[in-house]
Amino acid sequence: MNIEKELFKLQDKKYRDMQITIIPTVKAETIIGVRTPELKKIAKELYKSNNYKEFINSLPHKYFDENQLHAFILGEIKDYDECLDSVNKFLPYIDNWATCDQSTPKAFVKNSDRLIGEIKKWLKSKETYTIRFGIGMLMRSYLDDNFKEEYLELVSKIKSDEYYVNMMIAWYFATALAKQYDSTIKYIENNKLDIWVHNKTIQKAVESYRVTNEHKDYLRSLKRK
Repeated sequence: MNIEKELFKLQDKKYRDMQITIIPTVKAETIIGVRTPELKKIAKELYKSNNYKEFINSLPHKYFDENQLHAFILGEIKDYDECLDSVNKFLPYIDNWATCDQSTPKAFVKNSDRLIGEIKKWLKSKETYTIRFGIGMLMRSYLDDNFKEEYLELVSKIKSDEYYVNMMIAWYFATALAKQYDSTIKYIENNKLDIWVHNKTIQKAVESYRVTNEHKDYLRSLKRK
């Protein structure tokens, strides 16, 4: 399969124009405009036919849509070690929030006990989207049965000037307020987050249907100036 040619066959120009407006860190000329269901379909086909390795080893990619496809392929890889190795090779090339947040690899979900050590490494990275990816993994896989209060502490200690890191920290804590309120509210009450992150966390929590009205009223009272 000529992947580039296949992606252009599936181009949706209206969708491309929309993506250009919401993903400002990506050059407009690199966005083809392929919708997510089509990319997921190709990812599954490539993985099932075992024809994906040459593509994911050909970095960097030229187009944003190729990076999206790459992320979806990683989501399909079932072997934990192969998946982890492939993710670590790909992370330095991620340059936008959409690709960063695109998938939670199945292999990671089934190996949360092994993954946590890698997440701690990602959180200490100097790369914006590596940090964001690590926080995203904690948010998606470690706020339910795998939750530990120490993970809140790990994220609270991340200090960054990067918008896309700080937004993910706020998203993480807002989700934590919905799922682990008693443990998380202390971080808001004790002002453990930077002011912008603190207030954005409250905003996102108040907007969430998963947070009770009582908790929302209390959170509103904790906004900082």
